Amino acid sequence: MTHTDIATRPPADGPDGPGADVDDLAELGYRQELHRGLGGYASFASGFSFVSILTTVFALFALGYGLGGPAFFWTWPVVFVCQFCVCLVFAELSGRFPVAGAIYQWSRRLAGEGVGWFAGWFMLVGYIVSVAALAIAMQTVLPMIWSGFQLVGHDSSLTSVSGATNAIILGSITIAACAVIGGVGVAFMGRITVIGVTVEIVGVVLMVALMFLHAHRTPMQAVAGTAGHGHGLGYVPAFLASMVMAAYVMYGFDSAAELSEETRDPRRTAPRAIVGALLLSAVGGGLMILATLMAAPSLGAPELSGEGIAWVITSQLDTAMGKVLLGIVAIAIFSATLAIQASASRVMFSMARDDRLPFGAFLSHVNKRTGTPINTGIAVAVLAIAVLLVNLGQASVFAAITSVSVVIVYLAYLMVTLPALIQRVRRSAPPGDGPGLRLGRWGLPVNLVAVVMGAALLVDIAWPRAEVYDPDGGSTVLQYFSILFVAGTAVLGVIVHAYVRRLPRNRY
Repeated sequence: MTHTDIATRPPADGPDGPGADVDDLAELGYRQELHRGLGGYASFASGFSFVSILTTVFALFALGYGLGGPAFFWTWPVVFVCQFCVCLVFAELSGRFPVAGAIYQWSRRLAGEGVGWFAGWFMLVGYIVSVAALAIAMQTVLPMIWSGFQLVGHDSSLTSVSGATNAIILGSITIAACAVIGGVGVAFMGRITVIGVTVEIVGVVLMVALMFLHAHRTPMQAVAGTAGHGHGLGYVPAFLASMVMAAYVMYGFDSAAELSEETRDPRRTAPRAIVGALLLSAVGGGLMILATLMAAPSLGAPELSGEGIAWVITSQLDTAMGKVLLGIVAIAIFSATLAIQASASRVMFSMARDDRLPFGAFLSHVNKRTGTPINTGIAVAVLAIAVLLVNLGQASVFAAITSVSVVIVYLAYLMVTLPALIQRVRRSAPPGDGPGLRLGRWGLPVNLVAVVMGAALLVDIAWPRAEVYDPDGGSTVLQYFSILFVAGTAVLGVIVHAYVRRLPRNRY
């Protein structure tokens, strides 16, 4: 029995009404179980909140500066070109296949069940680790706002025992709270995300404006130096290394597509949300980096590669305003954690619904009252908290794991863009049918750039650089951790995939 055979298909309420969304989903092989409670802005907010420039740029500026000096700013537009092409391919596919678990669904429909399963597997692992990485960032902000948030000991540093323990507590509370909000219903979750994103956008504008008002140099003076990392071709290695900062930030814009089954008119809404999330993130994040470099008291100060934006804020702004900005960052972290957990739970739900995960019947259950997959939300929360526990006494290992989570997601992206390119070459047309964004004659060159640059960026961020994966030195395992972790995830995936292939697929 197929999905379509048992799909309920009530009459459409007009060409763009809720009934039409139900019909579209039935044509793709599924019945409408999740509640459609997201509009255009809420859909955009889920993608923008996932990228969360106020969180990621704030946290990773020091990494980029430390690896490439002020000129690392130019890695931002390079990565944007790549990711914008990926974004356009995804936007087109989101209009063709508006189904939960987007990356998994797109990949399997373009390249078959095997490739699709591994794309979903990598996304799921990457998302769960990303949830832990975002939640633990609360430790870098909340104790700076109020010492009462340091519940254990007095040292708030993530590398100390008390700091790591407190980070696990704050992170676990954040993850649990997000699981509760996600379980209440998608409309409520959407409202929380919208509030968080609105506050974040205000915070970005406020931060950039204040930095520009306290500028010590012009834009070109701010981004011209390399801080001793080399000149001419000699700067290329540092430039490529510092590019990991932008790569760590500019992903997750596809989150809007993960919620397609809960979005009204997703064929039109999701593509706009995906493109809008990346464009605003790219502009806002670029301005944050530029404004920080312009306002820094000295571009040669070691604090820029140590404390990053936080040092510039505390040195240039009064204490009250600094705490306001830190409070906004905390809200952005919470909103981002909520968005990533929602995306992870939808990928898990989508794969479980197809009996492609163990305990599929349990994980694909949808609460009738809330219209949400509560079980997958709980499962993601438990697994993310388990990842958090690695940080206790193993901060360097946790940092390496979070870095590798980005590598895994970029690999999953490539498992969509490459099959899409093959489809275009074979068919001379974009994959899929129906309304939504159409790239037309630009589809082939855009898709080609997405694949070539995406593959190059994947190699760059996975490269075993000691300064990225083993900054303290002395651990060969950590230095090659990206390769080892991806290989381990793939091997575990082979085992799980072999198991689930034997499972009956009677429910759909």
